[in-house]
Amino acid sequence: MTSHTATVRGFDRELVLKAAADAFRKLSPRLQFRNPVMFVVFVCSVLTTLLWLQALAGHGEAPTGFIFLVSLWLWFTLLFANFAEALAEGRGKAQADTLRSSRKDVIAKKLAAADRHAAITFVPSSELRTGHHVLVEPGEQIPGDGEVVVGAASVDESAITGESAPVIREPGGDRSAVTGGTKLLSDWLVVRITSDPGASFLDRMIAMVEGSKRRKTPNEIALTILLAKFTLIFLLACATLLPYSIYSVQAAGIGQPITLTVLIALLVCLIPTTIGALLSAIGIAGMDRMIRANVIATSGRAVEAAGDVDVLLLDKTGTITLGNRQAVAFHVAPGIDERALAVAAQLSSLADETPEGRSVVVLAKEKFGLGEQLPEASHAQFVPFTAQTRMSGVDMPVDLSRQGTTGGVRKIRKGALDAVERYLDGLGKPLPSAVKRMAEDIARRGATPLLVTEGDRALGVIELKDIVKGGIKERFAEMRKMGIKTVMITGDNPLTAAAIAAEAGVDDFLAEATPEAKLKLIRDLQAENRLVAMCGDGTNDAPALAQADVAVAMNTGTQAAKEAGNMVDLDSNPTKLIEVVAIGKQMLITRGSLTTFSIANDIAKYFAIIPAAFATTYPALNALNVMHLATPRSAILSAVIFNALIIIFLIPLALKGVKYRALGAAALLRRNLLVYGLGGVMVPFVGIKLIDMLLVALGLS
Repeated sequence: MTSHTATVRGFDRELVLKAAADAFRKLSPRLQFRNPVMFVVFVCSVLTTLLWLQALAGHGEAPTGFIFLVSLWLWFTLLFANFAEALAEGRGKAQADTLRSSRKDVIAKKLAAADRHAAITFVPSSELRTGHHVLVEPGEQIPGDGEVVVGAASVDESAITGESAPVIREPGGDRSAVTGGTKLLSDWLVVRITSDPGASFLDRMIAMVEGSKRRKTPNEIALTILLAKFTLIFLLACATLLPYSIYSVQAAGIGQPITLTVLIALLVCLIPTTIGALLSAIGIAGMDRMIRANVIATSGRAVEAAGDVDVLLLDKTGTITLGNRQAVAFHVAPGIDERALAVAAQLSSLADETPEGRSVVVLAKEKFGLGEQLPEASHAQFVPFTAQTRMSGVDMPVDLSRQGTTGGVRKIRKGALDAVERYLDGLGKPLPSAVKRMAEDIARRGATPLLVTEGDRALGVIELKDIVKGGIKERFAEMRKMGIKTVMITGDNPLTAAAIAAEAGVDDFLAEATPEAKLKLIRDLQAENRLVAMCGDGTNDAPALAQADVAVAMNTGTQAAKEAGNMVDLDSNPTKLIEVVAIGKQMLITRGSLTTFSIANDIAKYFAIIPAAFATTYPALNALNVMHLATPRSAILSAVIFNALIIIFLIPLALKGVKYRALGAAALLRRNLLVYGLGGVMVPFVGIKLIDMLLVALGLS
């Protein structure tokens, strides 16, 4: 489910009207100066307007109507560029307004100490500071960002994530962070506040989604500089054309020199106005697409870096695998019936509340139809699973059983290989070598063995396996096509890690991973000039997240992880890292595609406007009028109008983004040149010709 921040559509009527009004406000010279290409268009618009006023006074260098139309469409070019940026910003501001409406100043129960029974002072949440402790009870809103220090409770985070399912928050581990503005549904929590007013996660979210506060990314700055250089070259070239035209007319004694209006129109049509107009909107829309995926990026730089990533570090559990090992098979010891093993395995797992234990019960039920309430289990004493013993089991009175008695009690145990070995050694009965080999073979295949015993006799082995997510192998294949290396990170032993890595199709793996090992791996990859992305949710992930170029922290994770990352996934879905990379690449592809289209556009405009511009100076240039445009003025006006209108037609593409496909760099370049390069050449020929025909029909040629 996407969050409420994703419900703002790009072309709502109210949003469009507000963007149209903002387009006029953005005509300020101070704002236009930020974009060198559009600032040149702004200056040209002012000059043509002055030429039109001069023409109205009877001193026009060209017909008044012609100058007016050229000036009008130059202003439209600016307005359309401003509209594209304002529309992209408007979506972010609308999302920010939605978030801002969910922020409330509530009365908090401030505690004198980190104890539920400590003295309480009622204060507004705006007065809470880092380090304060608050008590939150059912139905109350959590007053600020913090970490749970006492208690465990169910929290409704739908105001932030859009997910209706409540989540459990408790002290310690990676589920201790809570966000201000969320609501407690049950029990109680003592929360230590971790942010001052104005610096909460919600405040940062609001700042992040407001496109107007976005800083330009390095690639965007580099492209802006390149476009500025192109503009300067054309400006210098056009500046020399007027004296050259005057000299040619005087020397030849025929023709007329080019007018300033035509020269200005020529300059605007030749500089890269299309990409110059859409560049900012593309960057803002990239941030917007990330937000719609429920990922908050701290800056456009992080989104852009995601598009350049060439190494993905992915946690095994919950990302590559389903998250919990599942029982998949029963392997019997010599002389043991499989159903007897399944019954014993299920009995020993009834007190095991771990996902692995529950999966054993499910497997026994699926294979042999065994219900969870077995007759043998009545009057039994269960031995729950603990991390210390790594075993679970059941003790049943001997009169309810006809076999396998030990000291008047039937004792069934299930546990890890080493734990069961120690258990049997304590009974004076070593684990049979055949059963031990069976367990070791399972481990070598990358699975996990659990041994089942009854009394001092080994009945067999349960095979637990990490279930690789469906379709994940194909997604990694797509990453490989894009030149991205995938690395699985796991705490498993190398044998298990190798088996899962082979099944999932990752390129490499890091087994028995520690925080230090993760950090070293990232630094080693970066030393090879690789850009690294990873995700994490725990405090132990914070060093690696801080080192990675793209670091996606889970919203359910610790405050340390969220502070270290440059993105926060509100859904806390580790597989989102793959989607983050795809969104980043889509932004870069969109920028590259529209730049290709914009430059290719100029080729067609050369044929439309240059012969027309110099037809009065060099009549022979009419031979280059391959588009058969009606008159020189019609040709120039058609090119200026097309130059403005193409911006409007490309706004949806800039905001939505070019459709992303997992292609290599060479294939992507060929596709760009074919679709946007060739298309950029052909579309202006058709568009300018149609506009010329319309101008003739309207008598404006």
